[in-house]
Amino acid sequence: MLLQDLAKRIRGQREKRGLKQQDIANALGISPQAVSKWERGENAPDIAVLAPLAQLLGVTVDWLLAAHEARRDVFEAAVLVSSVNGAYDRSLGMEPRDFATWANGLFYQLTELTLRYGGVPIKYMGDGYLCFFSGAAHSRRAVETALRARAMTNEDLQLGLSAGPVYLGAVGHPQYARPDVMGEVVNIAFLVMNWAAEHATSGIAATEAVAQEVADLARRGAAADVSFRDIDHPVRVVELAGGVPSA
Repeated sequence: MLLQDLAKRIRGQREKRGLKQQDIANALGISPQAVSKWERGENAPDIAVLAPLAQLLGVTVDWLLAAHEARRDVFEAAVLVSSVNGAYDRSLGMEPRDFATWANGLFYQLTELTLRYGGVPIKYMGDGYLCFFSGAAHSRRAVETALRARAMTNEDLQLGLSAGPVYLGAVGHPQYARPDVMGEVVNIAFLVMNWAAEHATSGIAATEAVAQEVADLARRGAAADVSFRDIDHPVRVVELAGGVPSA
């Protein structure tokens, strides 16, 4: 197919999902300039990135190249969510503008860390933050982000991580829609974060599936098989902390 046709497909699907060129670049581990060249029709993606690019855009490789297959909106990713212990009480004693300034400073740090490790920032909610990591070593990159966030910010962060299939799509009125990720994996990440607030002295907890992927990166702490409301199966939750993992 012509490069200009491919460029229109990539750009159109990226915009439909509410993603930036920087988001595509981060998720694929390439430069934003490369994505820009694709969308200008100056170059085509290398064959090695076609499959992960199609997955991120919610389509098949054949759709990108030939336009005869349906889109796919579900792909494997690691989800990271965070909140700040005591943020609500803090907000009661601050002017709204001052609280927004504080929150924006925190979100700037979290977003920069997410981008450093190739993640995609998705949503800011009060003091809450949501992002995802796809592609190679996505669980590892998500945990590295969590460990750095806990170490580098001055806030009492509580962080939850889970991994598995997620749905990525634009949510809201077409003129105001924003990208969002949904599914049980996202719900579990929030539940794991709440568990961390009560049981993890490190402030970080992850599902067992994530913890197994980072045995050489993070120390394991408290663990439990937790039955969460509205989740029809027990979830093995593990506290994670920085430093040399125990033998």
